Amino acid sequence: MIHFSSDSSDFVLVSDFIPDVILEIRYYSTFNFIGDRIDGYEMPLALLTREAATALKNVSDELLKSGYRLKIFDAYRPQKAVDHFVRWAKDLNDTRMKRYFYPELDKSAIIPKGYVLEHSGHSRGSTVDLTLFDMKSAKELDMGGPFDYFGELSHPDYRKITEKQYNNRIILRSAMTKHGFLPVDVEWWHFTLENEPFPDTYFTFPVIS
Repeated sequence: MIHFSSDSSDFVLVSDFIPDVILEIRYYSTFNFIGDRIDGYEMPLALLTREAATALKNVSDELLKSGYRLKIFDAYRPQKAVDHFVRWAKDLNDTRMKRYFYPELDKSAIIPKGYVLEHSGHSRGSTVDLTLFDMKSAKELDMGGPFDYFGELSHPDYRKITEKQYNNRIILRSAMTKHGFLPVDVEWWHFTLENEPFPDTYFTFPVIS
């Protein structure tokens, strides 16, 4: 049974646990699949449950040894933001960002195909969207497709990319799964802590420090 809560006391700032994390919180900006700042994102911060942040620190510590830093696009997502996504998905006339994020998809298919849902694991506070930053080249690793692209290109096992791009996805996935995160089969960037502390609770407080 789903519960909602506005209690943020078990959440922490990821940057307090991982000082060198790179944040590019897309839903605070206008460069996202909607094209507006998303409701509930009052600051460009990454919040997670303490358990998820601790596990992510272990991922970071390991990857740093290989010259990689974590770059986070989204972490905790308020229910208000998810509601914003749903309203947008139902407005078939607003296709401002189609060419960047869903060029091959008719907008009417976004909800039926599950790209936007009424409830998101992000709102439970132990899910993170991220990539890797290569300190040697001073660039993100090339994952063969951009964050939040709606299509098969985003599937982690998509093979119509270069071997290097595929292997970069494996570097990220291997480190995340080793430290207790579960991947999904449709988004190479999306991981949820397997033993998440609030599996049935969706939080409503805004992203703010």
